[in-house]
Amino acid sequence: MSPLSTLLIIVGLFLAGGVYSFSKQKMPRGVIVLLAVASAMCLLAGVLRIQGIWE
Repeated sequence: MSPLSTLLIIVGLFLAGGVYSFSKQKMPRGVIVLLAVASAMCLLAGVLRIQGIWE
C-alpha cells in the first residue's frame, strides 16, 4: 500500500466527516453535494490504487 493510497483514503474519510457535520449544521445542499462527490472520488481513487487498477 503506497503512501498516496493511504493519503487519499484519509482525505476521503475526512471529507465524509465534513459531509456529516455540514448536514447536521443545515449548510446549503450544494456544498454538501460537492463535499460528498469529492469524498467519493478520493475514496475510490485510494481503493483503486490499492487494487493496482489505477497506478
